[in-house]
Amino acid sequence: MTDTPLTVLDLVPISSGSTAPQALRNSIDLARQAEQLGYARYWFAEHHLNPGVAGTSPAVVLALTAAATSTIRLGAGAVQLGHRTALSTVEEFGLLDALHPGRFDLGLGRSGGRPAPADPQAPADPQAPADPRQAPADREPALVGAATARDGGRTLGGLRIPARFSFAHLLDSPRFALHRTLLQQPGAESQPYDEQIADILALLAGSYVSADGVEAHVVPGEGADLQVWILGSSGGISAEIAGAGGLRFAANYHVSPATVLEAAESYRAAFTPSADRDRPYLSVSADVVVAEDEATARELATGYGLWVRSIRSGEGAIRFPTPDEARAHAWTEEDRALVADRTETQFVGSPRQVADQLETLRDATGADELIITTITHQHRDRVRSYALLAEEWARR
Repeated sequence: MTDTPLTVLDLVPISSGSTAPQALRNSIDLARQAEQLGYARYWFAEHHLNPGVAGTSPAVVLALTAAATSTIRLGAGAVQLGHRTALSTVEEFGLLDALHPGRFDLGLGRSGGRPAPADPQAPADPQAPADPRQAPADREPALVGAATARDGGRTLGGLRIPARFSFAHLLDSPRFALHRTLLQQPGAESQPYDEQIADILALLAGSYVSADGVEAHVVPGEGADLQVWILGSSGGISAEIAGAGGLRFAANYHVSPATVLEAAESYRAAFTPSADRDRPYLSVSADVVVAEDEATARELATGYGLWVRSIRSGEGAIRFPTPDEARAHAWTEEDRALVADRTETQFVGSPRQVADQLETLRDATGADELIITTITHQHRDRVRSYALLAEEWARR
């Protein structure tokens, strides 16, 4: 039996023909069922200005979900620090911990604000990793046993590592500019990420002292029994901060499959033991659809490419389409290029097929835990996907 835990990552997706209230009810129901199925954690992502995503405030959804569950760990995957302060983050999760002590994971990410000048690897969009326009070419690690494909991608131990996708067009999009304008106060600038993480940790520990010697004590928040995670998509500042701080790190294969290996390697290379951890702890995400057989799973996953296209084009996530709605889209070569790395790295199939692929991902990255994100048009199919996977995983 495998001892690799599985975690659920939920964006609170809204399906075409449905509503945000129904999406929230579906997510709370899925969390209840994930608890019964033995999933280790249930995380909510934070996204803004997306017509097809209702997960705008992880802390609010977590409060609702905590009241409906009892044992499963709950968390943010991740809080977008680009438009928050360290204090507001600690206060929010301190309130959660006050009523449900010891159940929350505070996942921290860089998305959501203007990139800090000191770090060129800044996320362009809630679904986008670091800006590849300024990522040094030599950051790509040499991979033993890697095979290079004709399209610039490769495989490592059976894991598909596609060519890098450029998010430059998203950085310059009107939607991203609006995203920053509406999330931040006029004239505000994001605090440097490393400083922000240090402040959060100090406020939680009760050791925060300002530059002029004034102490700050957050109630509730100080001493909260939270697991702090850093989430990242590349081998940049997020992986390095997680490692240097001896924190847990989650790498996003489902968002940026091309850079997951460098993220894992950078994290481990930077790791320094802390009071919390004496060894690295890595979780890796995958987009998954499971059904009784491969044909059914692929039908359920039909809308995924069109949904990814809406994000990658800068329009914002659409309501998740039915298979027929997705098939009606007139695909261009540009469309296909936008989504190729995501669609070819989605794990779709029978329980055995998908579990095999997840084991390959785990072994290639050295992951201690796997994060599963599944979106289908019908809620019952999403629940069934998680149930089938949990049953197969328990047999391994």
